[in-house]
Amino acid sequence: MAFRNFEDAALSRRSLLRGGAWMGAGAALAGLPMGRMALAHEGHWPSVLAAVENYVSSGKVANMVATLGWGQQPADVIARGTLAFGAATKADADSLYRIYSNTKPITGMAVMMLIEDGDLTLDTPLGDVLPAFAKMQVLNKADGPLDQVTPAKTAITIRHLLTHTAGLGYDITSKGPLQKAFFANGISSGQISRFPIPGLPAGKSAQGLEEWANRLSKLPLIAEPGTKWSYSASIDLLGRVIEVVSGMSFDSFLQTRLFDPAGMSSTYFAVPKSEIGRYTTNYGILNGNPLPVDPARMSIFLDEPPVKWGGSGLVTSPNDYDKFQRMLAGLGEIDGTRVMKPETVRAGTSNILPEGVDLGGTWVAGQQFGAGGRVTGTAYGWGGAAGTTAFVDIKSGLRAGNWTQYIPAETYGIQREFPDLVLKDLAAMQGG
Repeated sequence: MAFRNFEDAALSRRSLLRGGAWMGAGAALAGLPMGRMALAHEGHWPSVLAAVENYVSSGKVANMVATLGWGQQPADVIARGTLAFGAATKADADSLYRIYSNTKPITGMAVMMLIEDGDLTLDTPLGDVLPAFAKMQVLNKADGPLDQVTPAKTAITIRHLLTHTAGLGYDITSKGPLQKAFFANGISSGQISRFPIPGLPAGKSAQGLEEWANRLSKLPLIAEPGTKWSYSASIDLLGRVIEVVSGMSFDSFLQTRLFDPAGMSSTYFAVPKSEIGRYTTNYGILNGNPLPVDPARMSIFLDEPPVKWGGSGLVTSPNDYDKFQRMLAGLGEIDGTRVMKPETVRAGTSNILPEGVDLGGTWVAGQQFGAGGRVTGTAYGWGGAAGTTAFVDIKSGLRAGNWTQYIPAETYGIQREFPDLVLKDLAAMQGG
């Protein structure tokens, strides 16, 4: 099967938000009297609409939902298709999607809340919170033998974890003995299906974030902390940091501090049985043909997960994720409720990379990085392994998301094309 080891699904995110020109158009349009009024119906986004209709009508995907809006205004929604091929229920903004790495910005903002509370700083050493990470070893060669290491000269910090510069490995991006060690020790990055998938290990996962983090602490780093950007397990590890610092379970912290205040009532680590009727099926693309790898009614996401993965674990609706984006566009406020301070949002959605970090040859070369998401100008966002993507421009208030379900994400171009489609429609609006 062409899924290889789930790495393919992550690689497509290298090109997300690759350009910054569209943000200038967004800022300019936001200043026009008709700017926000232009979102009265889906026809004002003809490029996005055409792409959504093409993907669904051609049978590439069972469904696709796009949400586009400004500031605190309700989102314009484009929705086509059904929850699964052959199903009767139409997909809409309340349908449920596996968002995989679109979970990362949510975890990043949760950490920023603890910084806002004064319980952490960006430069707090990780070893102060999780002592097992106080003295790490660095591989002499990233894909080399695990016993050929050198003691790390720099302590891992919260900043490093938020920006993938801690030097940690990842089961979906590491190579050689280190990747095998991730698999052998059950330090997994998420879940896909109840069914075995060729190329993916079926070993027993660590149970709970504490055990998961302890196992991770025993593996060497691939680079000296603060020196190189490398997509990693760091955002998942931040879930354990949140637990220790807050004294709450990671999921309880998210529910109490973010989901409830923001009105996100359809975001789950485990989909309740009562919500199966609006849950999508996820497909694997094999030789151009979509095959169900995680049918909604048999989904692995119906069970309590072994680990609450802050880097990949959430299922949510387009409406709920739009509320998260609306909160960010509102500089921490949504529907009159203050979730975060404006300065916290501005910090988390801005460049917080360590000074001098090497981005060469990485997915974010020439870009910047914030709290769990890419930063391009004043835009912040990321994508997920099942084809989802979302971004919000803090300056103009533009927010956009696109939701569908297939793996690997790079099989089709929609994830990398979506920002350009939004730009094209913004430019047309502005010209009109």
